[in-house]
Amino acid sequence: MWHTGYGIEINLSLPDLGHPDRPDLLREITASVADRDPQLLECLAHHEGRECQSEAGGKSPWMFIRRGRIGGRRPLVASHLPITHKATPTESAQHKATKERVVGTATRYGLDAEAEVPVANRRSVSDAVVTGPDGIRIGWEIQYHHLSPSSVHRRSVNAVEHGITPLWVAKDRTASLIDRAPWARVDDMPWKDIADGKEMLIRGGYRHLQVWKCVPSSERHCLVSEGAGHCGAIHADWFVPALCLPEKKPVHIEDLVLQSATGESVPVYVPNRGSGRAGRHMWVPASDRALWEEIVGEKAPLPAAPDQEGDDVITFSEQEIDRTCRAGEEGWFVSDARPLRDLNQPTGGFTLPRMPVQRSRDPIQVTHVERVAASAALGCLPWELGPCAGCGQLMHRYGRNAAMYCRACRDVLNGR
Repeated sequence: MWHTGYGIEINLSLPDLGHPDRPDLLREITASVADRDPQLLECLAHHEGRECQSEAGGKSPWMFIRRGRIGGRRPLVASHLPITHKATPTESAQHKATKERVVGTATRYGLDAEAEVPVANRRSVSDAVVTGPDGIRIGWEIQYHHLSPSSVHRRSVNAVEHGITPLWVAKDRTASLIDRAPWARVDDMPWKDIADGKEMLIRGGYRHLQVWKCVPSSERHCLVSEGAGHCGAIHADWFVPALCLPEKKPVHIEDLVLQSATGESVPVYVPNRGSGRAGRHMWVPASDRALWEEIVGEKAPLPAAPDQEGDDVITFSEQEIDRTCRAGEEGWFVSDARPLRDLNQPTGGFTLPRMPVQRSRDPIQVTHVERVAASAALGCLPWELGPCAGCGQLMHRYGRNAAMYCRACRDVLNGR
């Protein structure tokens, strides 16, 4: 392609794009079209006066850069900008119906709500902004067609800087916005069902914290031991409602409209703890986030820059520049299907060391964090914790439904 600003050819197959003297060139040309001159990048064939296939197919000779996905590689691909960009009729109808449902729900709950709200600097417009009684502002972004991760991040950061918490809504499990900002996924429903108030569940993006002691009687698997082993530690992890023990009630879009604006449900970012992912964004009950932050001893804000995950790293084939316009050619650089991003899998969680044992008459040395986690795992209040009379492990020792021996010691005493 041709860079109209610098008057140079760009070879997307080279790591330096053919211009080692311009280290910022890649960042400049991959910026959102909204943030640069739309006519910055030109089809090379068009620039040289040769046939440009795009003009006969509703596209322009001006270009943008996207990442392809070919057999595990992520090459840079030059694509022609449409003469005008419009969502499909189906997407437009679903988008409008969802936006109106969010605003209508907020109004019924007595919340302030407004559609098509420009952010202070007017560089972006929120589909709907719902304001809670304490001034919490939630910016609903209904995104039913593909949007680049950088655009999601840019608009999210812009919203946060102006006192708005972004809440992105997707209908596709492959949507690139998933885990790039606070999000929720709904079903791909006909617009009339959305408008008529048919049940609209949050299928992804909302989770509950589960804390459990890793012992043989636990219904959950160990987070650190392979196979079916149990480590005796306390684990904490996030699960979608259907995978909670016991199962939690599903969250409807009306619930999230109300709870996000009142602060009953809040966004949380859980950084990667060992997998190939950069981290996960999710909406959670406010009490669960408070418990999580107390257990892990940290608060993770919205990332300051978009993280590149393993499958986002650009690859370069280092070939000669292609001077032919390929617009409209069947099979030319067709990308593999986008991978599923909403897998409803646990996050990797957090593990606290095995609880200390009381020896003879020495006092129990238990940290505040260990006590908080143990009370959550055992389902009792912190001051109801105490040592098992047999093994000394921390257990529900005092208060209602307490016992002197833990389950393992009771099994031994009963000859099991």
